[in-house]
Parts: sequence; structure tokens; C-alpha cells
Amino acid sequence: MLQFAQSACNLLCRCLGITFVVWFTILFVIIIVPAVLEVSLGIHRFYIRTLCRVFEWATLQMELSAKQKNRQFSKPHTKGILAKSKPLSVQENMQELRSSAHSRRSEPQFDMGDVIYFCRKGVESIMDDEVTKSFSAQELESWNLLTRSIRRFPHRGLRLTFLWGLGVLIRYGILLPLRVLLAVTGIFLFVILSTSVGFLPNSKLRFFLGEKVHLMGYRFCVKSLTAFITYHNSENRPKNGSICVANHTTPLDVIILANDRCYSLVGQVHRGLLGMIQRAMVKSSPHIWFERAEVKDRHLVAKRLCDHAADKTKQPILIFPEGTCVNNTSVMMFKKGSFEIGCTIFPVAIKYDFRFGDAYWNSSKFGLVHHLLRIMSSWGLVCSVWYLPPMNREEGEDAVQFAKRVKAALAAQAGLADLTWDGGLKRTKVKDIFKEEQQRLYSEILLRDHQTQKQEKCFEDGTPEED
Repeated sequence: MLQFAQSACNLLCRCLGITFVVWFTILFVIIIVPAVLEVSLGIHRFYIRTLCRVFEWATLQMELSAKQKNRQFSKPHTKGILAKSKPLSVQENMQELRSSAHSRRSEPQFDMGDVIYFCRKGVESIMDDEVTKSFSAQELESWNLLTRSIRRFPHRGLRLTFLWGLGVLIRYGILLPLRVLLAVTGIFLFVILSTSVGFLPNSKLRFFLGEKVHLMGYRFCVKSLTAFITYHNSENRPKNGSICVANHTTPLDVIILANDRCYSLVGQVHRGLLGMIQRAMVKSSPHIWFERAEVKDRHLVAKRLCDHAADKTKQPILIFPEGTCVNNTSVMMFKKGSFEIGCTIFPVAIKYDFRFGDAYWNSSKFGLVHHLLRIMSSWGLVCSVWYLPPMNREEGEDAVQFAKRVKAALAAQAGLADLTWDGGLKRTKVKDIFKEEQQRLYSEILLRDHQTQKQEKCFEDGTPEED
């Protein structure tokens, strides 16, 4: 009996050993070697095309099921709750409301009709809040066979239920363990190699090898996410001694961009595993890490960024001016700090395809680890990246105007809504400066109307206007 148990144990060990060798060989040939040599075997493209066909078939099945039950398949996709007319300025809206003759007064004071405008704008903001919609998950027009989006698509038959169950087994039984293994392997190799490169005395050789190690590490992470990225206009790829700004959806934006070109990152010093990775990164590449107390010193931050951008031998600085993650349907206000330095700005637009997985990180609802697990347990990460032509501040243009111009170009390229709101409204109340701005605009309208009436009266009386 003991001999039989030993034989069974030896057989099990051999089977596990053979399985590990086969698994590691497949991992090495299909993933590790292409990541190091910067080549693609076309597996990702075939995988994405297959998923698109499956999604189309699933949508067709649900449409047929809903038609048989005489029900609507899904709600029509609209851009908002309210049907808004062509946007007008405050003055134009006031002129429409002040259509009666008695609204003209000799003194600058408001008309009761003006209240209607502000009430209407308030109701529109409550019913169709642009800020709140920018921080919620984007709704899908068709089911992507994920459990997290199943509630909006009740018309499922036996075939789709079986296909959904098969997808759960594939995502959690095969893809998730493989992706976690790839991520751990990539991080381990990156920390070891980056730390080793940091001990090299030759600065040029250290910079060259450090860049290769960083690219390899980022590409490992891209493989672990099953990411399929399409880069457009590569001739506008950011150059050394500049600043690259991009819209922000997830912390993985860094990996998406750095998969094509190395950047110098800016951030706060952390502890634990993330701190260990930061220390390994800075040994082989010129990143900018701030202590917690230094982040509050704006002059110190601006000086270090300016010194880095002035050095044409250093990699471009990657900054996300929104300061928070947005759900990739709009672009929020850009902070002016990175536009005050005075160097060339390279805008980069990122647009995700949410059919394969939700890339948006709702930090108020999910932690970072939970967010990464949600992405790793989805079908993949598919996105497009556009490199826009470099932009510089024009004569007489301040940092705020420059930031707005860059944001507008970025939003137009990616097909995102260009919003003027501060992303900080995600967690804070509206600042008094926004209320004061509306009050200032309204007071200017009243004073302008009064000045116009005064000029008309002087013209009718034939008397010169007094200064």
C-alpha cells in the first residue's frame, strides 16, 4: 500500500513538472520573447476580432428574443435627459426674456423675467448634470457577456446563458491566473533589472539600458492586461525636453502610453510595493518623485519640472492635467501648472473601447487593487492613442487660455465632450469663484444695458454724453 502511494505521488509530481514546463514554454515563446524583441504575433488581433463577432451574435440573439416577446431590446442611446436648444450666451438669453417694453429701466436693476433664466439653468443642471455623468460608468448599447453589465439586458435565452457561463470559466479560470502570473513576473524582472542597471557607472549606457528595461516592463504589463492598442500619427510622438499631457481615465494610462515610448513620471513618494517599484525606476531613469511635504510647495514643483524640461537629453514628462480620472466620455478642466513652464506641449488623446471592459477607475467606489482585478477579469483593454502636433503658448496668451486651447484640440481628436468644470468637483463643493463669475456676468449685462439706454437718450435729446 505504501509503495502504491509513493508511485502515485511520483506520477503526480511528474505530471505537475511536465505541466509547468509546457506552461512556462508557452509563456516564454508567446509572451516573454515578443515583449523583449518588440514584435507581435497577431494573437491579440485575432482574439479581438473573435470577440467582436461573438458580441454581434449575442446582440442579434437578444434582439430576436425581444422581438418574439414584443418588447423593446434596449433603451435608445441619448446624449442627455433634456433636449437642449442651441447654446446662447447669458446676454442673448436675457434679451429673449426682456422682450416687453416695460423691462427697460433708467437704472441698472434686474427684471423679474431674469429669474426665469436662472431657474431654467438650475433645473437643467439638476436633471442633466454634466459633472456627475463624467464620473459614472459608461452605459453599453449591447451586452459584452460580462456579469457587471448583465442587468440592462434581460432578454437572454438558454444559448446566451450557456455562452455567458463559458465566458466566466475562460475569464476567471484561464485569463485571470495567466494575467496575474504575467504581471508578477514582469514586475519582478523589472525591479531586478532596473536596480542592476542603476549600478552601472557609464551614464549613457545606463540611460540606454534603463530605457530598454522600462519598455520591457511596460510591455509585460500590457500583455498581462491583454491590451490591444492602436497608435496614430507616430510622427508627433513626444520628444525629449518637453511635456506630454493626456486625458486621464485610469492609472493604467501610464502603461498604455509608455508601451510606445518611455516617459519621466511625476508623482508622490509611496511606501510598500509601490515605493519599491518607484525606487527601482528612479535608479535607471530620471523620474521626479516628491515627498508629501514638497508636493504642497508649488514653486519647488514648478522649478523641478522646469529644470527637467530644459534638459534636452531627458525623457518627456508625462502629466495628466485633469488631476483625476474621468469616464472617457469627456475632458474636464486642465490645471494650469504644467502650462506655465513655457516649454513645448505634446497633447495625446486616449479613447477606450468599453465593449471589452470598463477602463474607468471610480476611486470613490473601488480601490486600486479592486480596479485592477476588474480589468484583469474582463475580456481585455482596447484603446486608440492619437499623438497631436506639438503646441506652444502664443504671444499674449496666458497659461489658462493655453490649457483651454490644448484641451479643446485633445477633446476634438478623441471625440470627447469639452467641459469647463473642474474635476475636483468629484469630491468637493462648487467654489465661490464660479458663483461670483455668474454674478459678474449678470452685473455687466445690467450695466451695459444702462449705458446703452443712456447713449440712446443723449442721442435723442441732441446733448453730448457726460463722462
